Amino acid sequence: MAASSTEPGVPDRRGPARYLWWVTVSQPRRVAAGAVLGSAWMVCLTLPPYVLSRAIDEGLRAGDRSALVGWCAALFGIGVLNAWLAIMRHRTMTRIRLDAYFRTVRVVVDHATRLGAALPRRISAGEVVTIGHSDVGVISQTLTVTGPGVGSVVAYFVVAALLLSVSTLLAVVVLVGVPLLAVLIGPFLSRLQGAETAYRERQGALAATLGDLAGGLRVLNGLGGKGVFAARYREGSHQLRDEGYRVGSSMSWIQAFGLGLPTLFLAAVTWLAARMAAQGTITVGELVAIYGYVAVLVVPVTFFIEGSYDIGRGLVAARRVVDFLNLEPQCWESENSENTDSKGQQSEEPGSQKPRSRTVVPSPSPSPSPEKPSLLRDPVSGVEVAPGLLTALVCAQASDGTEIVDRLGRFAPSSVTWGSVRLDAVALDEVRARILVADNEADLFAGTLRAAISGRWSPDEAAIARAVEAAMARDIVLGLPDGLGALLDAQGRNLSGGQRQRVRLARALLADPEVLLAVAPTSAVDAHTEANMASRLRAARNGRMTLVTSTSPLVLDQADAVYYLVDGRVAAVGRHADLLAGHPGYRRLVSRGIEEGDEAEKQHTPQGQKRSGPPAEPTHEALR
Repeated sequence: MAASSTEPGVPDRRGPARYLWWVTVSQPRRVAAGAVLGSAWMVCLTLPPYVLSRAIDEGLRAGDRSALVGWCAALFGIGVLNAWLAIMRHRTMTRIRLDAYFRTVRVVVDHATRLGAALPRRISAGEVVTIGHSDVGVISQTLTVTGPGVGSVVAYFVVAALLLSVSTLLAVVVLVGVPLLAVLIGPFLSRLQGAETAYRERQGALAATLGDLAGGLRVLNGLGGKGVFAARYREGSHQLRDEGYRVGSSMSWIQAFGLGLPTLFLAAVTWLAARMAAQGTITVGELVAIYGYVAVLVVPVTFFIEGSYDIGRGLVAARRVVDFLNLEPQCWESENSENTDSKGQQSEEPGSQKPRSRTVVPSPSPSPSPEKPSLLRDPVSGVEVAPGLLTALVCAQASDGTEIVDRLGRFAPSSVTWGSVRLDAVALDEVRARILVADNEADLFAGTLRAAISGRWSPDEAAIARAVEAAMARDIVLGLPDGLGALLDAQGRNLSGGQRQRVRLARALLADPEVLLAVAPTSAVDAHTEANMASRLRAARNGRMTLVTSTSPLVLDQADAVYYLVDGRVAAVGRHADLLAGHPGYRRLVSRGIEEGDEAEKQHTPQGQKRSGPPAEPTHEALR
């Protein structure tokens, strides 16, 4: 299909109705073909009653066999034509629905990719799944109105014109009766839209709860909180069931009216026509034709009702999609970001930062990026990442380091400079291609271990092996039954926290970016593994720009430059040993890390047993 091989285009995010209109006009030729085929099919449905009336009046009543045969042959031909039109209409409408489905999937996936690391902070995984699984299908179904819906309008006026040629009274009844049916069903459609909205919101919330429950099952078991979450999910499912009953109640009334009212309308028109035939005002053939016309009119009336129902549901679904597409990363910046001096330093006192929602967009006229590795400087904190050096950030508050990395990686608005240009003036795609932020909580998608490490690249086995070795992840590969081909659960839930961290680091090292900004890449591993990871990270990134946030002396001892930050500002810069000797605050901070590491090591060491030498290779059962 065209939508699967081309870009989906720029969606209209100004509202649900505008989004549905955008999806419609994105395939104008196909929609036009669907409207023509739908209209032709609907109009051709009115031809058999007319031909049948001619066969009765001119063939049966007049006793003309040749006329009867001729009209019967015409009736057969019309039936064949209707069958072909129905096939082509259905085929075209299927393509229209699939185009709308995959177009919406593409824009949702593309926007999720643009949100990147901000996605989990702005919307739950359950809501994204519900949008991708449910809402896109509802939106695609809504486009059915572009075919049979348009045809229903045309058929309505064609039937009215045919009846007008027979009886003005019957034509007036039809012209007034069909809009009256729509008026009677309108309140139920409004009620259904409200019920659908409430149901959809609760469905997304319940999906999010289920995702949280599944994601933290092991932790909940350990804390004894699984029952609490299960009870919360049970209560939410009961509420969702009640909302579903409301939706079902409204839908049942609409379906009842959709079937019952057209039938009553058919009976009323037929009764009027029968009286007129008995009085001799119309012929028997015209009576049969009128019955056929009104019977055919049931089809467009049904499409009217179903189309109104589909549009109501489509608006609800489109509103959720538009809300998602309007999400922007939520970043940290100072309360008064304009109060900066010529050097980029804030005039506000430290600690005055508050979370604000800001839109991070590429510059309308991007500046060229530095041709060679250049200094990356954050004027707010004073941190500099120099080419060829391994730089470390030591912060009393982990959030300070994360905010600095977000600014340096352009995940937050700032005045960071890259060489002689501002980072936010460079094309965003170029920034993403050369600067990689390795978040400690980055997603691990379900799939093979090889795919989790390779990411979007297609490296050879030797490159993967080097990255695995550098990240101290070889024991993970050896411990899993199928090695690199072993299947990982979503978020790597069948791995331990330390194993997930090493897989993420291996993925970052395999990408081999010009600038690597790693957030606490060794925080979840034991001291022996951490020491090896630090030394191998330095070797793997030798001559490249690398920044890590850590308070571990094992990592800091490998760094070429260590930045000690207080309240988000640089308090001292130097080598680890020099800062230990000259800054008591730094010494207390990293010494606390040593004490915490020793305490953790004691808790994992059996009583009466001393740790000496490297740990034994983990067994297959332990890795499980």
